[in-house]
Amino acid sequence: QVQLVESGGGLVQPGGSLRLSCTASGFTFTTYAMKWYRQAPGKERELVAAISSYGGVTTYGDSAKGRFTISRENAKNMVYLQMNSLKPEDTAVYYCNARGVIPPEYWGKGTQVTVSS
Repeated sequence: QVQLVESGGGLVQPGGSLRLSCTASGFTFTTYAMKWYRQAPGKERELVAAISSYGGVTTYGDSAKGRFTISRENAKNMVYLQMNSLKPEDTAVYYCNARGVIPPEYWGKGTQVTVSS
């Protein structure tokens, strides 16, 4: 069965850093693009970052550009999101997503990131 399990969330002060991890299993990881989304209370789900199956192409949402970095280690079936210079508006549940050539997409259950002093 397919599983995506996020970890690394928590409480951090403004200006701090966190690294989120997503561990994948149950599908051919190397054929899937991986994405990070986030959703804050009362707001729409937002794309944070995406990375192609072999890591050659990355895409970032406007809010993440210059501060966040997505990466993957295909040998470990893992994808990461390094978040620096965190702001209170980054507070959200962060979700790991896997998308292949055809449906369905797969989603993790999310990890909470709270940026507050």
